[in-house]
Amino acid sequence: MAIDKTSMKDTFAPLANQQFILLTTFRKDGRAVPTPVWFALDNGALYITTMRSSGKVKRIRHNSQVTVVPCDRRGNVIGDGKEYPGHARELPASEHGRAHAILARKYGLMYRIFMLLGRKSERTYLEVVPV
Repeated sequence: MAIDKTSMKDTFAPLANQQFILLTTFRKDGRAVPTPVWFALDNGALYITTMRSSGKVKRIRHNSQVTVVPCDRRGNVIGDGKEYPGHARELPASEHGRAHAILARKYGLMYRIFMLLGRKSERTYLEVVPV
């Protein structure tokens, strides 16, 4: 059966105008760990930045399955609460520049200030694609 890449590309489209998503990763024992994050949508995939040593990165390295849903900055689900399943991966350093530019385009000055306040060398980027 052929995969309809057009519909997959549009899967995350309802999230495009949101400021935050609740990214849920899964522990080895299957327990869900939801985390509100900034994100940007580009070409059907979601891009997120986080600390390289964060729990979400460690969980994604073990299990790439995630879900995302629109939320507010505190992680309260908003809208209809529809969850979108996906697969996440940590991007290699060679792809960090592109992910950084995608996030900077969406969040502008706020993102640049956020990045200046943190340690850039300890940051990594995640890509989430629809299932």
